[in-house]
Amino acid sequence: MQSSDRARPLRVGVVGLGRLGRRHAQNLAYRVPGATLAAACSPLEDDLTWARSALPETQLYNDYAQLLADDTLDAVWLVTPSSLHAQQIVDALHAGKHVFCEKPLSLDVAECQRVVEESRRFPAQQVTIGFMRRFDPSYHDAFEKVREGKIGRPFLVRSQNCDLNDPDGFFVRFAPTSGGIFLDCTVHDIDVARWLLGKPRATRVFAAGAVALHEGLRESGDVDNGVAICEFEGGKLAMFYASRTMAHGNDASSEVIGTAGALAIGRVPRMNRVEIYDAHGVRSECTPTFFERFEEAFLIEAQAFVAAVRARLDGAAGDAGQGASLEDALEATRIGYALRQSLQTGQAVTL
Repeated sequence: MQSSDRARPLRVGVVGLGRLGRRHAQNLAYRVPGATLAAACSPLEDDLTWARSALPETQLYNDYAQLLADDTLDAVWLVTPSSLHAQQIVDALHAGKHVFCEKPLSLDVAECQRVVEESRRFPAQQVTIGFMRRFDPSYHDAFEKVREGKIGRPFLVRSQNCDLNDPDGFFVRFAPTSGGIFLDCTVHDIDVARWLLGKPRATRVFAAGAVALHEGLRESGDVDNGVAICEFEGGKLAMFYASRTMAHGNDASSEVIGTAGALAIGRVPRMNRVEIYDAHGVRSECTPTFFERFEEAFLIEAQAFVAAVRARLDGAAGDAGQGASLEDALEATRIGYALRQSLQTGQAVTL
């Protein structure tokens, strides 16, 4: 984008129009000031058919290379299979595009490192990895309180990412390419823990898991419920729980414990502030999926990406700001991969 064009909306192309990709596309099309959804890409005709009816006038591609060759695009928004992320980011950088990419950066630590090193050759281009919990208002408020010293020195985080059970077995079909429950689900909690604890270096991890419902996961060496402990330098700790079998809905929550107090984020999962009083007792409804739980976070995340690109165009140094840096994403994958190793071997893994 030339300096004379800085006032016009940022032209973004979304790549991948699955469940989450469609949410991102609609946010960019209708809810993010300063951005225009100018293109969308998917190799699946069903996705393109959906785009024709659900999105405004948008150039459609079935090939990523063709989208990258579109000189009218300023940025790409990758919501593609995890195994493709690293190379797609590198290709986008070489094509002169700013990049937003959903988590994880990669399922392979060496590939993460390659992207980090390659991105340093393109300092003028923004690269953001989608750890959306950082943009959730409640998580952000907790982070600010920790930074202000409201709970003393933080030393322990307990965090979980638990999904509503899917009896249709989506996660079983997804398991061969997901990287396993810790890289697919717990990677969010890993990032939150490092963020709230001041980005300490992990030193040792241990993980265990169980297959409670989805027996098909065994073929991929995966589980539908997993627990883990991560030790960090300076005596800091994190405890993680991931589940794909919740009966009540999406249950993502975290707690950070300090020397002078503690903070809990989302301990009681709620759809809203309504409480139901009936013959079954008193209860509140839960958000069914992470789409609803983090709807606002996804939107704020998109707005922050556009603002970060604008800052670079205005000559600012540009950094991840509230979001996760590539180095943060590398560490999340490093820890998540070690947890997968620990699950498979039954042994603690030293990093």
